[in-house]
Amino acid sequence: MTGSAARQTEHRAPFASQRRQAIVRTLRSSGRVDAAEMAAELRVTNETVRKDLIQLERQGLLRRVHGGAVPIEQLSYEPDVAARTEFADAKQRIAMAAFAHLPADGGSVLLDAGSTTSRLADIFPSDRSLIVFTNTLPIALTLLARPNLTVHTIGGRLRGLTSAEVGPWADRTLRELNVDVAFLGTNGISLDRGLTTPDPAEAATKRLMLSSARQRILLADHSKLGMVSLCKHGELSDVDLLITDSALPDDQRVALAAAGLAIECA
Repeated sequence: MTGSAARQTEHRAPFASQRRQAIVRTLRSSGRVDAAEMAAELRVTNETVRKDLIQLERQGLLRRVHGGAVPIEQLSYEPDVAARTEFADAKQRIAMAAFAHLPADGGSVLLDAGSTTSRLADIFPSDRSLIVFTNTLPIALTLLARPNLTVHTIGGRLRGLTSAEVGPWADRTLRELNVDVAFLGTNGISLDRGLTTPDPAEAATKRLMLSSARQRILLADHSKLGMVSLCKHGELSDVDLLITDSALPDDQRVALAAAGLAIECA
């Protein structure tokens, strides 16, 4: 292929975010990614796929091997929240759907740490008086720009990877809290193992969040379905509603609904 032809092919190829989502989908369905086959499928050069694999490895989504990549062990690695840029469009749609479930003027909200809950914080209304509790400083700082919101952090030790407040101080606050709605995150959703996350302290905090709200809404893109992480922090029955994206496979949607979980796909 000439340089000109290669540039024309690359011009018609998917954007970087679309390529990387395709790579992750192939990895989840096949258990391995062959770099040369992926390049042919996406109509890009092998070097482009190599760079995509390097970026995805940095995000903790795969491990590069000779000729391609294999899945990274789910139980041993937790990517930084700031690095969780995969499925950005899906997370934005989930956040927009969650917006409709915010309480009326004068209501109270609990926002969990996470990349999708952060997107909900970005679009919080500025014309509604709400009391908002969160266990993460980045979300609290985002919400401070809206003068009608009363913003509280729950306190505690800050985890470096997620910026989540955890530990005895955070847990004591949550035991005394009663909010209208909690928007929650998770690392894994499994029919057999429920809701899971890698860190024991964060799992304990998430567990208490489930009992701190009258309505519990889980925000999670489809990639979290079927995943199991180290520490269990809840049952599917602890959640009133799962808001996910339209890429959720039909068989998983049917299985979750049969287990009694209400689902809204954005």
